[in-house]
Amino acid sequence: MTYESFKVTIENHIATVAFNRPEKANSLHDKAWIELQQTFENLDDTPEVRAIVLVGEGRIFCAGIDLSMLMDIQRLQDMKCEGRKREMLRKTVLKLQDTITAIERCRKPVLAAVHGACIGGGVDIISACDMRYATQNAYFCIKEIDMGMVADLGTLQRLPKIIPVGIANELAYTGRKMYGKESTRIGLTNNVFETKEDMMAHVMDIAKNIASKSPISIRGTKEMLLYTRDHSVADGLNYMAAWNAAMFVSDDLMAAFAASMSKEKAEFSN
Repeated sequence: MTYESFKVTIENHIATVAFNRPEKANSLHDKAWIELQQTFENLDDTPEVRAIVLVGEGRIFCAGIDLSMLMDIQRLQDMKCEGRKREMLRKTVLKLQDTITAIERCRKPVLAAVHGACIGGGVDIISACDMRYATQNAYFCIKEIDMGMVADLGTLQRLPKIIPVGIANELAYTGRKMYGKESTRIGLTNNVFETKEDMMAHVMDIAKNIASKSPISIRGTKEMLLYTRDHSVADGLNYMAAWNAAMFVSDDLMAAFAASMSKEKAEFSN
């Protein structure tokens, strides 16, 4: 998989996806947004990939949307018809939302490893990941409020379901920076590390653990966790029953059972 804005490598069933515009603080311009969605859709369709680690090249993780792209959106003001202008703006926002939702839709668990700054659209992105880890110097900032905007790509919808609502509200209203230690204390990140190297070693160990499990069980678990987040307990249990009625009897179940009896490591097909 070759992209201009991302570096993608696959090894031992783990895909590492790196924002690769360090000279632009890993901000996302038009091409990067297109490639972001392509990357996760392609990885979803790549059977050998069982877990994904999302990182940033250079000094920071991701500075969010490239300001040049915001200027391009502003050019919609030149459209004479007010209705068509608003229709086009809505279409643009929905497209960018769908790009980030592609991370969530991807059936493989996505682990975000954050160092340096994670700003604006970067927060939208990590909110759509399954797990998040940070270095002590990492910070998270919902910058849109300082730009006269309302964060519109998923932060306000996903973040209050990850961290306490009051903290999410404070971050959204003030635009303040939240650093690594606080992010772990409130549950945004699973753990905080002194260096990026320490963080990556830990994250890769977790990714390897995930990749060693039954792929069909991991994919089903992600499906259930996301469904349960947005539905009642009763709805979740009902969907779980239907899912297992379809997926319970698999080669992976037999392989796991045999491995447990023989005390050997189970091997699963992709």
